[in-house]
Amino acid sequence: MSTGTLYIVATPIGNLEDITLRALRILKEVDLVAAEDTRHTRKLLTHFGISRPLTSYFDHNKDVKGSYVLDQLQLGHNVALVTDAGTPCVSDPGYQLIRDAAAAGITVVPIPGACAAITALSASGLPSDVFTFAGFLSNRQGRRREKLQSLVSAPGLLIFYEAPKRLLTTLRDMLEILGDREVVMARELTKLYEEFLRGNLSDILAQLETRDIKGEVALLVAPTTEPVLPDTPKMEELLSRYLASGELSLKDVVKKVTQETGLPKSTVYAEALRQKG
Repeated sequence: MSTGTLYIVATPIGNLEDITLRALRILKEVDLVAAEDTRHTRKLLTHFGISRPLTSYFDHNKDVKGSYVLDQLQLGHNVALVTDAGTPCVSDPGYQLIRDAAAAGITVVPIPGACAAITALSASGLPSDVFTFAGFLSNRQGRRREKLQSLVSAPGLLIFYEAPKRLLTTLRDMLEILGDREVVMARELTKLYEEFLRGNLSDILAQLETRDIKGEVALLVAPTTEPVLPDTPKMEELLSRYLASGELSLKDVVKKVTQETGLPKSTVYAEALRQKG
């Protein structure tokens, strides 16, 4: 018996007219649709007159449901993987399923379509030849700031997703760590209240301070206009001071100096080991 095919199907991020004809055909033909939220996907399928069996597949059940989906594929059934909005596996669950299916010799076929990051990028007016997609930052401030620090020297554009309730906090951290860079905020993409705000981080933050922000946001941060040079002497001095104090473990010293200098962790760790002898 031949195995089925796993289709990775992009769905609209807002406007339902953005679904492709190919995506509609695949959703009509597959034996099973694995969805991040079956209630959300059922509404989409009903809108287009499609009735197919649904099963949930999300972060907290991916091990159990991943095995189930793989069993269906091994039985020769075709399966479509969809997320709530946009392209699966772009800040959404699914890569483990795709990895396991490919390892099992199952054919994986992408059905391209909407993606919030690329949609925002296309209308941003910012240089797009090189970019880093960072997705959602941590809701824990320490980890969020550590991630931003690691991106200070990243070449090209930075693209983030953010929830409205954390937007202002994230913008403040970005302003402090990345500097007052040019930024484009894209909100409610393809929906009725789609909005783009353009300006420096400080300008956007000032505009949003007194607003009630709704809908998920894509943030596009332009590259720095000033060269970021590694501060090796500062790294060596900080390491010497923290190691001499004996108050922190080697791991914590490396983490602290990495955050304070923006240098690669591997560079700081190597110097820390050298100083420890």
